[in-house]
Amino acid sequence: MFFGHKNKPQMELQVDLGDLQNEKENLTVFLQLHLKVSVSQVEDKLRVDSENVSLQELQHVVTKFVYHRDLNGTHWVSVEGATVKINRFKGIEKKEKHDKEPPHQTAAQSWGL
Repeated sequence: MFFGHKNKPQMELQVDLGDLQNEKENLTVFLQLHLKVSVSQVEDKLRVDSENVSLQELQHVVTKFVYHRDLNGTHWVSVEGATVKINRFKGIEKKEKHDKEPPHQTAAQSWGL
């Protein structure tokens, strides 16, 4: 081959979900749909077939996933070596959903006036 493309070393790209382990299935489907590559689950990370995907493309699609799932207020995406990592902003704790109490009625409402 010409221009140094002879033996391109294959990097193994991974996605580290951090504290978003419950989104693993959704991210797997999202990556397969948008990148059209095979994605496998290895322990707490996702491994992406990097033959046709660059690290920047993977980071872009993971960032897109974070925005589509409306997680961008609590999470951000970074690159560390050959791993795209989803990080939680410092100072933001996980919020558990609580059932809202119905609003209290005024005296006029309770009497039907």
